[in-house]
Amino acid sequence: MPQLIVLVVHDPTKADEVGQAWVDAGVTGLTLLDSAGWAMRSESHGVPDDLPLFPSMRRFMRGDEEASRLLFSVVGDDFDLDRVIQASEGVLGPLAEPDSGILFVVPVTHTRGLRKSG
Repeated sequence: MPQLIVLVVHDPTKADEVGQAWVDAGVTGLTLLDSAGWAMRSESHGVPDDLPLFPSMRRFMRGDEEASRLLFSVVGDDFDLDRVIQASEGVLGPLAEPDSGILFVVPVTHTRGLRKSG
């Protein structure tokens, strides 16, 4: 069964390096998004949600609210998940350590357009 691999990278400066490590481990179709945890969002220091500024100015005014990156990819059922976990920890350090990242894998019941790795 195909799997969805999701990794929240707490240090956004490491996201590109983790992404490259995933590609080197055989991941195809990788997606990277800006993300913010609820705790980070609720500590926005009094900047109103309806601040009428350009998005880039709004982000500047809120400081480091978007302090993480989300990487995800759907891989085939024969994919070696341990390679991606090892690649992630090779960049971030042990994921069991605080503020390194959170990785989880979810089974995917249906796919269309999934490319074979390699």
